[in-house]
Amino acid sequence: MIKILIIILAFSFLPIFAQAPINKITSKLDLRLKSEQQAAKQLVWVYFTDKGNDLQKYYLDPEFVVSQKSIERRTKVLGKKSLIDFTDIPLNQNYINVLIKNGFEVKQKSKWINAVSGFISESEIINIASLNFVKKIDIVENFSTRKDDIEFTPTETNLNKVLQPEGIHSLDYGNSFTQLNLINVPQVHDLGFNGSGVTICLMDAGFDNLQHEVFSNMNIIAKWDFVNGDSVVANESDMGEGSHGTATLSLIGGFKEGQLVGPAFGANYILAKTENTDSETPIEEDNWIAAMEWADSIGVDVTSTSLGYLTFDSPYTSYTWENMDGKTAIITIAADLAVKKGIVVVNSAGNEGYNSTHNTLNAPADGDSVISVGAVGSNRIRSYFSSIGPTSDGRIKPEIMAMGSNDYHASSFGNSYSFGSGTSFSCPIVAGVCALLLEANSKLTPMEVLQTIRSTASQSTNPDNLYGWGIINALNAVNTIITKVDEEKIPEDYYLLTNYPNPFNPSTKIRFAIPKSSLVKIRLVDILGNEIRTLVDKEFEAGISEIELNGSGLSSGLYFVNMTTNNINKTLKISLIK
Repeated sequence: MIKILIIILAFSFLPIFAQAPINKITSKLDLRLKSEQQAAKQLVWVYFTDKGNDLQKYYLDPEFVVSQKSIERRTKVLGKKSLIDFTDIPLNQNYINVLIKNGFEVKQKSKWINAVSGFISESEIINIASLNFVKKIDIVENFSTRKDDIEFTPTETNLNKVLQPEGIHSLDYGNSFTQLNLINVPQVHDLGFNGSGVTICLMDAGFDNLQHEVFSNMNIIAKWDFVNGDSVVANESDMGEGSHGTATLSLIGGFKEGQLVGPAFGANYILAKTENTDSETPIEEDNWIAAMEWADSIGVDVTSTSLGYLTFDSPYTSYTWENMDGKTAIITIAADLAVKKGIVVVNSAGNEGYNSTHNTLNAPADGDSVISVGAVGSNRIRSYFSSIGPTSDGRIKPEIMAMGSNDYHASSFGNSYSFGSGTSFSCPIVAGVCALLLEANSKLTPMEVLQTIRSTASQSTNPDNLYGWGIINALNAVNTIITKVDEEKIPEDYYLLTNYPNPFNPSTKIRFAIPKSSLVKIRLVDILGNEIRTLVDKEFEAGISEIELNGSGLSSGLYFVNMTTNNINKTLKISLIK
């Protein structure tokens, strides 16, 4: 009787030990494990249930986990008491150590999704699934890319180049004038904006020619190779190569007068190598997530990614067009989370072209907070390869368009240049414009940046899934960025508002706001700091006031308007073009 009882008890516990680990393995991973072509080691995400108990010290001092610059950026979108949350807390290292003891080879760590990626055998997966701190185990998606998915090299006879008129703009753009003039970037440069003070992260295939002349004055503040785990993002005798990153970096921030000028040539840059371009080796989304978290901790303002995730290596499961719903792809979830932390996330829409039955987007371009970028030619017509929406949940995509056909960019050899095409190239141009907006008003949130470029684009009143809200207009976007002051209420602070029109000829109106009656002095100053004239010096009542500047006797060029009142000093860039 005792033996029978023991047998019954033994079988009664079998479901607890047999089912619990299996339930933690996702259906995608289970399918891969059952595949006849499965690898000896699987690349998986291991998600944790928690981060341990010692969390309060991080909430009390956010600089334990992110930089002061990251904290300052977050204040635009988060309350002072919630500058960090659970997603910012580091992973529990004890949990990771236990995984390693069980044969897990760590590849990347993600505090945002509370998971680690790494390599493991099928037998070790079962063991790890039985650990009580493991929530689930899933595959790391692998994007299989072809070279012609990334860029297309046109013949020079197909180019439709626009020549820069002499004496019109402050810079000589050379062959890059066509791609920037299409979206009025030269006019914004004429106003004095070049991305100064803004930090941009490019996540790409590596950067093989940082010695190129267009990068000689670029301020690169950090570099990391997430494929090989070192600080060298150029080509080495390891995995991946970086001609693509060289091209995209030059498009956003290169500077060589007479050759190529990027929209945000004055910005600070973070470079992350996230793509393994070796033959038959897929891109892995965990590299991108790790790079985004790293850039956030440094204090990035804008990210630009000319990569996308959609089609994966057979026979494994893939994201499909139906998964482009803004909430399925792990990389999309991470991208939207970055926006919630105050980062402007810009991504190429993809080069999958038109389909009459469904979208052709790549993740994370499907994110509801991600600025996805399509491509047009110099004739303003959509490029045949540019991916289209809507997302599978019905949202319009892409957001915006810029020139992505026959763009002029730096190439891999010496100081040479090439022409190439792809949404890979329209994306960094738009990201550069976003940096110009943040320079014009650093208080803009990511969603305000998105709204600004949408509302000033070429078809802002009638968006569709071929062009989104249309071709971006950098000048209109910058000119609409004024400090938001309610016309019906007394302002809470002192503001010098954007003049209009800008650029101007011969006159422009300058508006300012003060919270109480004050003596206000406004001066016109040249670029060397010399006072040209005093525009006003008198007492004003609280509220919004306006004065007019007549530039009939002035030469074309960049000027500054300076307002001083009650120990407050405000400066505004203006441009006179005759």
